[in-house]
Amino acid sequence: MLWRRHRRTSPALSPKEIRTTWQLASVLLDYPTPELVCRVPALRDALADVAPDARARLTAYLDRLEWENLARLQSQYVDTFDVTRRCALYLTYYTCGDTRKRGVELVRFKQVYRDAGADFAHEELPDHLGVVLEFGAMVDIDAAWKLLCDHRVGIELLYRGLRQRDSAWLPVIEAFRTTLPTLDGTDEEALARLIAEGPPSEQVGLEGYALDPRLNPRPEPIDLGATIPVGVTVS
Repeated sequence: MLWRRHRRTSPALSPKEIRTTWQLASVLLDYPTPELVCRVPALRDALADVAPDARARLTAYLDRLEWENLARLQSQYVDTFDVTRRCALYLTYYTCGDTRKRGVELVRFKQVYRDAGADFAHEELPDHLGVVLEFGAMVDIDAAWKLLCDHRVGIELLYRGLRQRDSAWLPVIEAFRTTLPTLDGTDEEALARLIAEGPPSEQVGLEGYALDPRLNPRPEPIDLGATIPVGVTVS
């Protein structure tokens, strides 16, 4: 499998286990809605195709999704992912910040989707972690693996940010993280620099991809519980 060559090491998981874990993580990283809560039984059924470590973590979040007060969970989601930039779900934010380079990288993500035959048509930006995971689960595991590994350091910063907050979504990222290779020495150095310096801060030149409003608080709840429609042709 090509996806095993993008890093020197990779977990001993089958493609089916990886795809199912990515699909579930993609869905569970959506804004929690009543519709998502109703899907919990079907999501539990899908856990049969997930490796034990990831299964335990995803089960923990599904349990919480069922018993936690939904309004409280929605508020926590906004505070975690829309307000706290260290927990942003947009992968290029960690490498590019709000700079001109980020616009170029976002176009690159869309081109990867097109090259795989899945023209991007979604309200989220193409570098949203949930979108990349859905693309990998449903369309092209190799291409998604490369994108995720290219942004492995940012994913690690997201994981550490959620761990520091003891976030409800930490188990979801932990489950997804079991499918990725561990950080190597170069990655650790890059992570240390990112923690110390933060993403680049130039705030011009993004044109249509300028400061993402999704990194700001939501004015009202938005239903993002549906499966991400990868592969719909852009009109």
